[in-house]
Amino acid sequence: MRAGAVQLNSRADKGRNLAAADRLTRAAAADEAELVVLPEKFNLLGTEEQMRAGAEPLDGPSITWAQETARELSIDLVAGSIAERRPGHDRLSNTSVHVGPDGEIRAVYRKIHLFDVVVDGVEYRESATEEPGEEIVLSEAGGLGLGLSVCYDIRFPELYRILAVRGARIVCVPAAFTKPTGIAHWDLLVRARAVENQAFVVAAGQIGEWLPNRASYGASMVVDPWGEVLARAPDALAGVEETFVCANLDAARQDEVRERLPSLAGRVEEAYRWPAGAPV
Repeated sequence: MRAGAVQLNSRADKGRNLAAADRLTRAAAADEAELVVLPEKFNLLGTEEQMRAGAEPLDGPSITWAQETARELSIDLVAGSIAERRPGHDRLSNTSVHVGPDGEIRAVYRKIHLFDVVVDGVEYRESATEEPGEEIVLSEAGGLGLGLSVCYDIRFPELYRILAVRGARIVCVPAAFTKPTGIAHWDLLVRARAVENQAFVVAAGQIGEWLPNRASYGASMVVDPWGEVLARAPDALAGVEETFVCANLDAARQDEVRERLPSLAGRVEEAYRWPAGAPV
């Protein structure tokens, strides 16, 4: 399989964001990508008020575009994530959608870990507008298990280990990593999740400023199960570049890695216990 990660500088102009996503998705498909992953909130990044106003249901224009495009190009398309409005829910969901080559929705994942942090004096409080998801989601693309996650999830290795145990051979990480945390941790975390789970990781990031004092790191990449970076887009230190990167995912190479260094097979489940008294 050949996989592509699309890098965007999405802002509050949804039409402009969707046009950029469409152009780069088509470019990745023209480069023979069979799986294309878009960044977190690929269709809209803005203030809390803008996100509430621009939220959509799954049958809204953004996921409809993803379905039509995947069908037209005959690709698996992970529509990074959108701010999803759900009936009966007061808060939004940060929702990633896997669409198959037939244009049908194959899987829906709602981001479990919310980004409530302070970075370089700037507060991010996703829980003010969003609610956490509750389900770990494994899909399938090209006969390979496809694990879904979003951005801040990558700091929680339990999620990825469960995906690997359930059969994920590829993990998608749509993201909008902040520039400071990206400089410090992005490459390290993406490669670590690949190595420890002996999985391919396709990480598609936002890049550049999207609000004053809020900028994303970029460095969209494809990493193999040995931790080798197969393709990497420029990061924000080099400027702001909307682009895509593609790489071939060699399943036979993955089998070889898992056979020669069988860390997944060597797990000792009966020895793993949650520490007594630790919060669950």
